[in-house]
Amino acid sequence: MKTIHWLKYVALASVLMMVLSGCAGGANPNPSANSAGAAQGSGAAAAPGGELSFALATSPDTLDPHRSGLAVAVRVIRTIYDSLVVQLPDGTIKPWLATEWTVSPDGKSYTFKLRQDVKFHDGTPFNAEAVKFNYDRIIDPQTKASNALALIRPYQSSEVIDEYTIKLNLETPSAAFLGNLSQALLGIVSPTAAKKYGDEFGKHPVGSGPFTFVKWNENADIQVAKNPEYRWAPEIVENKGQASLDAIAFKIVPEEATRIGSVQSGQVLAAETVPPQNVLALKSDPKTQLIQVNTVGLPYTLFFNQRRAPWNEVKARQAVQYAVDVDAIVKTLYLGTYPRAWSALTPGIFGYDASLENTLKPDLAKANKLLDELGWAKGADGIREKDGKKLTLHYVDGSPNREKRNDIAVMIQQQLKQVGIAVEVEITKDTATVVYKNGAHDLYGNSQVNSDPDALRNFYHTQDPKATKLTIAGVSDPQLDEWLEQGTVELDASKRKDIYKKVQHYLIDNAVILPIYVFPYTVAASKNVKGLKFDSLGYPLFNDVTVVK
Repeated sequence: MKTIHWLKYVALASVLMMVLSGCAGGANPNPSANSAGAAQGSGAAAAPGGELSFALATSPDTLDPHRSGLAVAVRVIRTIYDSLVVQLPDGTIKPWLATEWTVSPDGKSYTFKLRQDVKFHDGTPFNAEAVKFNYDRIIDPQTKASNALALIRPYQSSEVIDEYTIKLNLETPSAAFLGNLSQALLGIVSPTAAKKYGDEFGKHPVGSGPFTFVKWNENADIQVAKNPEYRWAPEIVENKGQASLDAIAFKIVPEEATRIGSVQSGQVLAAETVPPQNVLALKSDPKTQLIQVNTVGLPYTLFFNQRRAPWNEVKARQAVQYAVDVDAIVKTLYLGTYPRAWSALTPGIFGYDASLENTLKPDLAKANKLLDELGWAKGADGIREKDGKKLTLHYVDGSPNREKRNDIAVMIQQQLKQVGIAVEVEITKDTATVVYKNGAHDLYGNSQVNSDPDALRNFYHTQDPKATKLTIAGVSDPQLDEWLEQGTVELDASKRKDIYKKVQHYLIDNAVILPIYVFPYTVAASKNVKGLKFDSLGYPLFNDVTVVK
């Protein structure tokens, strides 16, 4: 396999600190700290077989990787589908369904040699035609691809060289492309099943992964079973053959207390997204382990919608920026368990600019001054008015109350009232329509797990007229567009880092966003669960999991 020198540094952006904490007597750092620990007690044996019950915080939107836009869906998707390559926790890119690859001198084409022993769960052979079908499917407007479309950019076309050799052609070089191919949302689906089920494929998913789809009971659970033919696992896991578990039941349990209580009571063996108030109790519980992995990408961030006045004016956005006390929000709601975010990127990703940390502090006097300059005067009720209109900010957030995000809205409502801004909070289950179709928000929060700063382009580049959904921020600036385009194609690490430094400063200096917190993915599990690992983005891997009998 040809060494791709200029891509290696990009992969390093995804290096994550995998931390196992909360074992009885405290955590003990060791080389396998990213997996559930060794069996506790004498005579306990982790035996093959059995079922793992794993509680999810919300329901996946779809199990079609090319259409999904939710991180929670990836927890399940990763069990069903394989990718061409894998990114290891140390950042290097290694073979998976592809055995080797070369890159053209101009960086605009990749030629992959593929494994010849892989079959999809429905018996369809995996080959170059299958890869071509998948990547062409993603860029086909009829697919209505979600995050996968941004990840595969700037893919243009495929050429089948022979049954197990494929050439991928790009519109431009891309420093992020190879790493992106490792992501679950670019997982390879069965062409036969995708054609058979069409728009319903997400309810009948077929891949080549270590587990096969069994059934989806709406708002209750998703069940997958061991693929007995599996023998092509990537280097990131120890078990290269069929999984030790017979099955996994992903339970959908949005209510935090119920989800965590079900682990403590033994009703489920593991549960994700541990609330901050439960962390200490779980650490001291002799039957429970707490497994945490830092995620990288875009932190939870509030985006102003610049399509709507007065938030299309930089002074109005800066006034909110000075009026919101992010430290108070993070400390109050997350009790020191979530780090505060300072940038459009998280620490640990390539190009993160640490110089932004601790640079922006609340300043009510500045906030009031900026609003005065814009002609918004306080009325008798304390809310500012101009030309007979109240100064209101329409804050939209999703339901259920994931990671206490609804509580952030309430705190910001209280904080902005101090400077005369009335905040209308709308909690909806249909953010897709309200935000991405109608753009009927002034402020909306989102985050994204990603391996490369090229992810910023999908959020902040001027809206493509052919796009099927609106960008959250609605920002449009030729200078910002130019930097984002340069960041995609620049192969010099130092120059690329400088480009993304400019982007991060622009977004803060122009108050395009309010970064709030960095999300640590935390799993509470019975100490009988062994071998849980995570990929380089912090998603759980179940290939090596066993349960002590």
